[in-house]
Amino acid sequence: MPKHLGTAQAALSQGHCSFFSFLFYFCVLPSSSEGFGVAEKIVLLTFISAVILMAILGNLLVMVAVCRDRQLRKIKTNYFIVSLAFADLLVSVLVMPFGAIELVQDNWIYGEMFCLVRTSLDVLLTTASILHLCCISLDRYYAICCQPLVYRNKMTPLRIAVMLGGCWVIPTFISFLPIMQGWNSIGIIDLIQQRQFNKASNSTYCIFMVNKPYAITCSVVAFYIPFLLMVLAYYRIYITAREHARQIRVLQRAGAPTDGRQHHPDQHSTHRMKTETKAAKTLCIIMGCFCLCWAPFFITNIVDPFINYTVPGKLWTAFLWLGYINSGLNPFLYAFLNKSFRRAFLIILCCGDERYRRPSILGQTVPCSTTTINGSTHVLRAQEEGREEQLSPIISEQTADSG
Repeated sequence: MPKHLGTAQAALSQGHCSFFSFLFYFCVLPSSSEGFGVAEKIVLLTFISAVILMAILGNLLVMVAVCRDRQLRKIKTNYFIVSLAFADLLVSVLVMPFGAIELVQDNWIYGEMFCLVRTSLDVLLTTASILHLCCISLDRYYAICCQPLVYRNKMTPLRIAVMLGGCWVIPTFISFLPIMQGWNSIGIIDLIQQRQFNKASNSTYCIFMVNKPYAITCSVVAFYIPFLLMVLAYYRIYITAREHARQIRVLQRAGAPTDGRQHHPDQHSTHRMKTETKAAKTLCIIMGCFCLCWAPFFITNIVDPFINYTVPGKLWTAFLWLGYINSGLNPFLYAFLNKSFRRAFLIILCCGDERYRRPSILGQTVPCSTTTINGSTHVLRAQEEGREEQLSPIISEQTADSG
């Protein structure tokens, strides 16, 4: 969500391409520097190009993996993941490049109307991305913390479709509608016009500034409500995962049953609980990355109007690009933390190499057993395929098949 985007000027020292170097040079160097030198432009373009390329390739890979892998298509959560990847892909294609051009050239050359369209797309797509992460956390809450029948009743195909529709429709009410109508600029039009032009350098900027009502409304809808729901959901997932970890230890120490016959602990229950525990860790990492990337921007977004818009433009731009990085992080989190996605990625990148294909489980049998999860007893089917169907509502579908 661009804010004072065109006013950001910085001098990056050659060879420092990490984001923290990028942030340092944006926020610390004197504001009197006029534009970029050749070396600084090369460093800046290298960093920005890496962010954009990472987001495009990573999100495309996620979408192709789910479309081509039948097992991934069976998992309800992956509908949200594909839609999330599509939103992040649009951010990297429709939003980031124009912001990068303005940042490097220190000038907006596409006109006032396209500035409004680009800004509206920015708010729409980044908000949609955040809402998708919120929906994924709620889906995992129902899958891990509730009984299987509750999950099936809650996450019906119709409800999933409604949630996905909401992720795309709700952002329009804080993006295209108010921005194209100019509601965000009521009361601060003179200040915006003053910052749109730099007479010294004869430059024009795509300025997006917001008044207090819009700042509060936009930030609450786009970040604070989803953030609160995600924190509550992941807290309950953490509590449930910790309880299941305790049950794992009990199962592993289980001795002879009351009938006197010796048998091994229920391996299916242990596998399911280990998967749920890994799910909590995985999603907490995703949550941490989300907070690290977007919290600085939205905290500043809601504070700036109340301190007379004194936050430096360079700080705005640094926080904005930190948020953009989130659009490229999620695919890599799935790749490194999810065995199923990692296998699908290898198949795609290695042109269908048979070594990475999922081994067939048809015909394999296991003894029937029972287990108690969330207060209810479940009979595990003898066929592996039936077991997968029986357990899929309970295990973390985002880390299904994880070691």
